[in-house]
Amino acid sequence: MKVELILPRERFRSLRRRNVKVLIEESLPRVEDTLRAEREEALLERIAKLEEKLHEMEGEIEELREFYEKALRDKERMMAERDRLRVENAELRKRVEEKRRELEKVH
Repeated sequence: MKVELILPRERFRSLRRRNVKVLIEESLPRVEDTLRAEREEALLERIAKLEEKLHEMEGEIEELREFYEKALRDKERMMAERDRLRVENAELRKRVEEKRRELEKVH
């Protein structure tokens, strides 16, 4: 793995006199802490977005549940009305047939 660092001239001159390996090893714990904190922050943001999305989806599910329950109630009412109309229609047909027979008897 190759790593290139671009430093200002003054910084490079000050580092030339020091052991860069030791400097890197000394900085490593701080860099690891920084990376860990950035990762944790990114994960917390992602968790927050996912929780928000979850709440939205729960709201949509509740709306769908209410819609479905209303549709079921409407369907039951419509079926009851259909059955009532079938009975009423059968009764009316029976009456019409009786009237027709009475009229045929008269003629």
